[in-house]
Amino acid sequence: MAAPWEDVLRDEPAIQEAASVAVDAALLEGVLMRTEGEPNASDVVNYAPFTLLPSAVPSVLFEQAYAVQQDFNLLVDAISQNKEFLEDTLASTIKVDDFTAQLFRIHVQVLEEGLAQSVFLGINRSDYMFDCGVDGTPALKQIEINTIAASFGGLTSRTAAVHGQVLKMLGKSKEASRLLPNNPSKGLALGIAKAWELYGSQSAVVMFLVEEVQRNIFDQRCVENELWNRNIRVIRKRFRDVFEKGSLDDAKRLYMDGQEVAVVYYREGYVPKNYDQQNWEARLLLERSRAVKCPDIATQLAGTKKVQQELSRPGTLERLLPGRAEAVTRIRATFAGLYSLDVGEEGDKIAAMAIADPDQFVLKPQREGGGNNLYGEELRQVLEKIRDSPERTSYILMDKIKPQPTINYLLRAHSPLQVSECISELGIFGVYVRQGKEMVMNKAAGHLLRTKAIEHADGGVAAGVAVLDTPYLV
Repeated sequence: MAAPWEDVLRDEPAIQEAASVAVDAALLEGVLMRTEGEPNASDVVNYAPFTLLPSAVPSVLFEQAYAVQQDFNLLVDAISQNKEFLEDTLASTIKVDDFTAQLFRIHVQVLEEGLAQSVFLGINRSDYMFDCGVDGTPALKQIEINTIAASFGGLTSRTAAVHGQVLKMLGKSKEASRLLPNNPSKGLALGIAKAWELYGSQSAVVMFLVEEVQRNIFDQRCVENELWNRNIRVIRKRFRDVFEKGSLDDAKRLYMDGQEVAVVYYREGYVPKNYDQQNWEARLLLERSRAVKCPDIATQLAGTKKVQQELSRPGTLERLLPGRAEAVTRIRATFAGLYSLDVGEEGDKIAAMAIADPDQFVLKPQREGGGNNLYGEELRQVLEKIRDSPERTSYILMDKIKPQPTINYLLRAHSPLQVSECISELGIFGVYVRQGKEMVMNKAAGHLLRTKAIEHADGGVAAGVAVLDTPYLV
């Protein structure tokens, strides 16, 4: 899976010069993050980490990932509407995982009160790696689907231009012209704008619900600016602002500082540390409202690892997507081996199998945001500790995907330039809007390639491990 610049990688003076050009190009294009020292201030910023050169991606697998995205959108939406499926699937997990249990409690309470929301907006990102099987042929295998706060749609919209500039400077103009245009921020904004329009109030605003620490603000601003360009007002608030100033009227319309909110776009709320008692109360207030939540709490639950594992069981996809045999086939083709650790004979066997050969598996808790998975010796130690405890049901087990490493340079602020053996992960952004039972938008909205050095088992760009990349189709 080599890209056509192996020759360049051995030319050290050319690499040094290209790196200098690349950093300036990233700053010019706005591939930016705030610094760790000043995470809430934009008067000192730096470039977001990225690869010096685009990485080779097999075009047939790239096209497969795009082709299945609308199917995954339909699947996530179907799960979110299926109370029984979520209840049955998460029954064992909510006994041992407080975070999932609290989300589920809010889900049940909102359903019992009666859903005030009639327009539903999904923005997800399905992530894949290229697994080199026994015969060395790469296959597309899904890592996970992110249904809340799927990030880097903004910065990745600007990364291809940087790589194009680097290739031209290295005398590879023809290759530069083959880099694909990619603008997820526009696609994500289209979905938010459609939901805002269907909500039906010209004066209502879109609220970005953001974290206390906002290093990745420019990624969000890319989407935000697309909305301002459509004359849609955007406000940025935190959970604590919602707790202090949010209110519902008799029709369950949501108000913040006296402004009606049409859409709540979550860039927060996906890990336990995002919540204290006040924040849970704020989340409940938002969920009870008429505003379009992206995601609503049922869609967040649809993205849990336990649901991912349940989808791999024979017959489950057919039940959730009746009459869509082709979609089921396309989805199933992307699944890696997934195993339940539920209490019982089957779970006992699976746990023993993983303890005996830990390097073949990944142990995944019900968490988003990267940096949570366990591998190798650490996986074995944790499983041995919890093998006879119901706590093991808060995890799922997955076959470890084994991609073919490639060579690249990873550019990070204040880090020396050095060559690394790397692996990549491809994400496809999906956007859908449903009004009542009618799907009014369903599309793939762009892609994200992230690359990391092979010594890092887990973690994304925000976690400081992976870097932004651009696919070069081969």
